[in-house]
Amino acid sequence: MTKFIVLLGPPGAGKGTQAQIISKTLDLAHVSSGDIFRENLKNQTDLGKLAQTFMDRGALVPDDVTIAMIQERLGRPDCNNGALLDGFPRTPTQAKALDDMLSENKQNIECVPYINVPGEVLVERLGGRWTCPTCGFVYHEKFNPPINAGICDKDRSELYQRVDDKADTVKKRIDVYWEQTSPLIEYYRENGTLAEIDGTQAIEIVTSQLLEAIQRSNS
Repeated sequence: MTKFIVLLGPPGAGKGTQAQIISKTLDLAHVSSGDIFRENLKNQTDLGKLAQTFMDRGALVPDDVTIAMIQERLGRPDCNNGALLDGFPRTPTQAKALDDMLSENKQNIECVPYINVPGEVLVERLGGRWTCPTCGFVYHEKFNPPINAGICDKDRSELYQRVDDKADTVKKRIDVYWEQTSPLIEYYRENGTLAEIDGTQAIEIVTSQLLEAIQRSNS
């Protein structure tokens, strides 16, 4: 049976981890918008070249280009049984385009699991990471601290914090996500496909609840 699932969640919610587990468990293609963009840019496809013209001048890639990339990806043989979409759609406009795309083949989005994690927890998870400049090992102030603060356990190098891992930067990333994605969450809530999951729980519990939500959507 063909399944199409959209997985939602803010940065730090564990969406990437869960997408890999769920797609493997359900034997679905994991369709990541980030992977698709990188593939098109690397291979210099027509769509990749078109996207590059916008990126080179610092503009957002228009919806129609992104949607065309997704449509091409969903047309490949590994999506014959459906797909788990990760990172797309990002807006109600893209969601409507995806609905229209699937309806042409009498298909639809069956379930939209949303891994919900409070902002302060996301900042705690994403912030506080420190990296060794020599071996590249990543520590976390709370979840995986070094034996001696600021010093790598492996080679005694002085740890540094990447800009992306600083609390202020992390908070801005999360704020942008909420601003862009809140209308999308409401879009799926209104059409009855949204299934909210508490992402503060252990990974295996979140996985179990995600699978249960997807199973309920089929019944």
